[in-house]
Amino acid sequence: MKTDDFDFYLPEELIAQHPIEKRDYSRMMVVDRKTGEIEHKHFFDIIDYLNEGDVLVLNDTKVMPARLFGEKINTKAHIEVLLLKKLDDDNWECLVKPAKRVKIGTVVSFGGSLLKAECTKIGEEGIREFRFIYEGIFYEILDKLGTMPLPPYIKEKLEDKDRYQTVYAKKIGSAAAPTAGLHFTKELLEKISAKKINICYITLHVGLGTFRPVSVTDVTKHKMHSEFYSMSSSVASILNEAKKDKRRIIAVGTTTTRTLETIMTKYNKFTECSGWTDIFIYPSYEFKAIDALITNFHLPKSTLLMLVSGFSSRDIMLSAYKEAVLEKYRFFSFGDAMFIK
Repeated sequence: MKTDDFDFYLPEELIAQHPIEKRDYSRMMVVDRKTGEIEHKHFFDIIDYLNEGDVLVLNDTKVMPARLFGEKINTKAHIEVLLLKKLDDDNWECLVKPAKRVKIGTVVSFGGSLLKAECTKIGEEGIREFRFIYEGIFYEILDKLGTMPLPPYIKEKLEDKDRYQTVYAKKIGSAAAPTAGLHFTKELLEKISAKKINICYITLHVGLGTFRPVSVTDVTKHKMHSEFYSMSSSVASILNEAKKDKRRIIAVGTTTTRTLETIMTKYNKFTECSGWTDIFIYPSYEFKAIDALITNFHLPKSTLLMLVSGFSSRDIMLSAYKEAVLEKYRFFSFGDAMFIK
């Protein structure tokens, strides 16, 4: 299976540069994953595709203002640091530009020394580990100095940083938003709940995998970056009951999907747990946890497109994407939605 097998033509003007005014007014393509049949709807129509007893699972991670711009203390050289994941205490794994300027022992200063970071370890492909030095509360300082880590294909400035958060974001720790959830409003979630659809939350802190393209020719040789996940006992109980009763489990986003599939693969049931996952899902993967998926339109040759192709089929997904281009759907993080049923 080749990476090029997941390529498609995408005009640049279809890459959404900003969120639409009303979250749930984005368009939604509904795709039957077995037949390939397509319907064109809006996201607020999702309630018509959810049935009483279904379980809707969302990722409640919250995006950090994780991009920091600083300078080396000795040379004043400009350094960009993107926080990826917390290792322990004040130690973080980060993506650095330009990485060649940051060696072990290099100290980078942010905000006039309000925050400093000392490099303690060098990783591959621009990865560095830093020990952060500061006085006060780290996340308060980060909120003051950091900016939202928008993907590189978004060129326009985000006027309202809350639009790169889901309305249910709760647990801070992500370097990118779980973008399938951006379409939900509190009012829509209330309507879904009133229809007796179970809504529950897991956590997966989105990390480097979102930013890193597939650089190998053979898909199976790609290595996913590990990300932290957790599930509570109450959510595990709801999901196990749904499985027992043969009720649908509907994942909101690829991050939720990867969490649920990781847990089911590891334990053969849902259970209270937390850990790190580097699960890579692509065609031939046998899904064990989910029955339907809400997602966005993804990058060509990306692991996310490979995941949805695994849930349906490569041919059906590429055909749906071709129609999305013809119908001028908006793509990527601030783009439109797809419901794969």
